[in-house]
Amino acid sequence: MTSKKVNSKDLPMQTNKVNIKDFLINNGIIVVLIMLAIFTAIKQPSFGPPENLKNIALNVAPRFIIACGVSGCLITRGTDLSAGRMVGLSACLAGTLLQKPGYSGKFFPNLPDFGIWWVLVVLLICIAVCAIFGLINGMVVSFLQVPAFIGTLGMQLIVYGVCLVYTNATPIGGYRPAYTEVAKGRLFGFFPYLFLIALAVGLVIWFVYNKTPHGKYMYAIGGNEQAAEVSGVNTKKTKIIIYVTAAALYALGGFLVGAKSGGSSVNMGMGWELEAIAACTIGGVSVNGGIGKVSGVLIGVLVFEILKTCLQYLGVDTNYQYIAQGVVIVVAIALDIRKYIAKK
Repeated sequence: MTSKKVNSKDLPMQTNKVNIKDFLINNGIIVVLIMLAIFTAIKQPSFGPPENLKNIALNVAPRFIIACGVSGCLITRGTDLSAGRMVGLSACLAGTLLQKPGYSGKFFPNLPDFGIWWVLVVLLICIAVCAIFGLINGMVVSFLQVPAFIGTLGMQLIVYGVCLVYTNATPIGGYRPAYTEVAKGRLFGFFPYLFLIALAVGLVIWFVYNKTPHGKYMYAIGGNEQAAEVSGVNTKKTKIIIYVTAAALYALGGFLVGAKSGGSSVNMGMGWELEAIAACTIGGVSVNGGIGKVSGVLIGVLVFEILKTCLQYLGVDTNYQYIAQGVVIVVAIALDIRKYIAKK
């Protein structure tokens, strides 16, 4: 029996073709959106200046913080559909406690001015309140074995109802300068506080994911929960910590969004959980669990924000912008599932 010799020169070429094809398929959304950004910059010169890029970065900052919270849930094969509503609750709660003393529409008319440190106290209050809801999410998912999709969907409605009852659906404004300065101020007149806070959060989350036992347990649960449990990982405790941490990040994100906007309402943060999930998926965090990097989350959030900004600069109707965002979400999830099937 004779064997046909294979020309070794053909192998690298075939491998390169496969690698290029896989790269384009797996990162197709990012490539398309980069091309869209280039087209927008050519079509609308006002898109490219540093001032506009700075505004994009400031919009990315709170969304990145929220996406970091969602990423932990996704890595463990869960999700959190209550994220957006917790953002809104935190923004409303902070808004009602941080209005100017002489504001005519003050939510608590007799609330005194406690000074600049009151801003930090209110932030801790927002984190504590949202952490309670995160704790309930974690317990429902861990102990009651309720699928995260269903459990957090119920919590989404609960948090929204609590926010409606608390604010009576009243728009909130008239914030004191010490609060808005958190989002609009700059360190040394150059570095925006909002950017620095997001950077600090990203570094802390990166350290937790990559350098702590909790991070290892998280990826182990996402890879194979039964195997992780047999190996001695306390899966229930780990999941609870993940959902509590996520809720705390939502609270911080909502606090910053309220300060940046200068006002809040019960609808603030609506749908942001879907943007966060899409951004994480675009950045390589798999909905099938066990895979994800903080750097990927940042890339995903940045890409999704650039998409929205490009559509606005190109004059696309707001209604069609929602359609485009929905398509991106569906395609991102579809590509993630494709990668998971190919890996198996």
